[in-house]
Amino acid sequence: MARKEIAKRRWKTGCIRMKKVGIMLSILLSLTAFTAHASSVYKWTDENGVTHFGDRQPAGKKSETVDVRSGTIESPGAADRSTPQERVDALDKAAAEQTEKKEMTRQEEALVKQRQKNCEVAQDNLKTINTHARIKVTEEGKQRYLTPEEIENKKEEFRKIVQRDCNV
Repeated sequence: MARKEIAKRRWKTGCIRMKKVGIMLSILLSLTAFTAHASSVYKWTDENGVTHFGDRQPAGKKSETVDVRSGTIESPGAADRSTPQERVDALDKAAAEQTEKKEMTRQEEALVKQRQKNCEVAQDNLKTINTHARIKVTEEGKQRYLTPEEIENKKEEFRKIVQRDCNV
């Protein structure tokens, strides 16, 4: 029986000690939270553009109070700030615009390449048509020679293509 009584006393003493420790920790934590909330942190930028933080408001400088718990700044313009969702939407919009610009750039590059190819082909065709007196073409499976009028029309067509696509 003596062992049981000793064990009960130790357990009771341990519980009382734990309660005391728990109460002391609770008081200590609440005081820490209160003092952390009660102190102010100030944010300001110096003449070199460097941002500083301090527990005292700087003399002769415009400063903002920073809420240490939330990380937000309390300043006159704080009400005009956008919400996180608005910032996300703005970032999404900027990303979409950038993607669209890249796509337009790709399309413009493809157009430039196509015009360069058209230019080369038109120059080769113009050279061929100028150096050969007779030009043979295949139409509907039959071959024939172009008439002088058709040759002049083709020359004019190739000149327009060269003028349009070679001056990019």
